[in-house]
Amino acid sequence: MIINSPTDIREVSIAIHDAVAPVFLLTGIGSFLGVLVNRLSRAIDRARNLNALNSDQRKSFLEELDLIAVRTSWMRWSVGLFIFAGLCVSLAIASIFIGVAINIHLSAFVLMTFITAMFSLIFGLLCFLREIILASQEVITRHRQNLIDKI
Repeated sequence: MIINSPTDIREVSIAIHDAVAPVFLLTGIGSFLGVLVNRLSRAIDRARNLNALNSDQRKSFLEELDLIAVRTSWMRWSVGLFIFAGLCVSLAIASIFIGVAINIHLSAFVLMTFITAMFSLIFGLLCFLREIILASQEVITRHRQNLIDKI
């Protein structure tokens, strides 16, 4: 696209202005992904350590291994939904600029990709919440078991 008039410059400027908020949203999604991937890697490392034990030692950790498997499943869903949301936001941003470049109205497509991204974020956050609940239940259960063992 060659900018030929001040009107074209204004349209590009408006497109840049409209794309700023979704770009900040991408930054937030990236931050959440960093947290999720860190939690996922820690759970995987713990499972690897438990699986490295001999079979007699591992028997006392079978419940924990089962819980780690469930937690990692929730985290994988959350990561996938966050990545999908990021892709939808990126599509929305690209569509804004494509619409300006070829002079077509893609507002319905931008709206649908952004709404899809929001629902994906909502479900990703719910999956993350579920994983947090499971992790905190694990700590409480282990603490209670330690108290019972001391009695």
